[in-house]
Amino acid sequence: MNYFSSNFKLGILGGGQLGKMMLYETRKLDIYTKVLESSKDAPCKIACNEFVLGDLLDYDAVYNFGKNVDVLTIEIENVNIKALEKLEDEGVKVYPPTKALKIIQNKATQKLFYTDNTIPTAAFSRFAYTSEIKDSIENGGLKLPFVWKAAQFGYDGQGVKVVRQIEDLNNLPNVECIAEEMVPFKNELSVIVARSASGEVVTYPVVEMEFHPEANQVEYVICPARINEDVAKKAQEIALKVSNKIQQVGLLAVEMFQTEDDQILVNEVAPRPHNSGHQTIEASYTNQFEQHIRAILNLPLGNTENKVPGIMVNLVGAEGHTGDVVYKNMENILKLEGVTPHIYGKKQTRPFRKMGHVTIVNKDLKKARAIAQKVKETIKVISK
Repeated sequence: MNYFSSNFKLGILGGGQLGKMMLYETRKLDIYTKVLESSKDAPCKIACNEFVLGDLLDYDAVYNFGKNVDVLTIEIENVNIKALEKLEDEGVKVYPPTKALKIIQNKATQKLFYTDNTIPTAAFSRFAYTSEIKDSIENGGLKLPFVWKAAQFGYDGQGVKVVRQIEDLNNLPNVECIAEEMVPFKNELSVIVARSASGEVVTYPVVEMEFHPEANQVEYVICPARINEDVAKKAQEIALKVSNKIQQVGLLAVEMFQTEDDQILVNEVAPRPHNSGHQTIEASYTNQFEQHIRAILNLPLGNTENKVPGIMVNLVGAEGHTGDVVYKNMENILKLEGVTPHIYGKKQTRPFRKMGHVTIVNKDLKKARAIAQKVKETIKVISK
């Protein structure tokens, strides 16, 4: 099929920053794109050929959108699966396949999938409602502390809570959920696997993630991860196993814990470009967004090696600030060596909202990390 400067149409469900960065790559290749998103101010709006307003969880909106494209992909998991299944039945190529997306969309289903396929993961209990957890604790079935996770619709640190005492359950939504054993770990790692429609597979180098303790969001992504070769190899092998078992097409970001004794446990996965791969735009031969396009169009996959070590710093809304956004001290970080900001185009900020990221590249990873710290301390995402 001729994808370039042709009548071919690529549909993207979701109009956020991941879609916007995907569109940088489709524009380079002159691939016609159509985006469905519920917000008229979505970042994708300025970069696609067609922009359609609609609810991603609405059957009719997704079905009517998808029947007019040749290949359909996502930039967020929270989409109407039944509409995607109908589109697949009618011959639309949907990537990730709905079979994979159904497993990933629900964290309880996802965890059971790991157990069924002997993929190492933290021990967990599944509950139909959060209210059932108190009985389990009181009857000795569940021990404090643990990590509560909503089975569905969690995103960017939302839907996750460390429960240290029974009172911590009081303000949680009464929804399907899991209670996951707290794992003593020394690193949080991620491996992005790319798999094409014909089965070609490549992995990116292992990255190390540093999280904000309150927001449960990634603050820094460090590539390559500061781990030994054996641990890195084990992480990549497990990521490949997950991708193979789930039969993903496109990208699969596999987030993992490195325990104190160097075991690797899978935390969760995302079937799309991911926050842990943003540094690839400047640091890799083939960035994750181009790789996703290559994979879903069954084009040859690109080189995943680093050209240079890279660190990504997330730019999130400052606490106490809601309203029209201001990026304070931007000119100061632009003076620093190897710094490239990416602003997502969201006009309104609020505490911990992802507003952009900054990549720092340097031949010396330690120097890159020091510059990343300076970036984090300098730039402020505030409101007018």
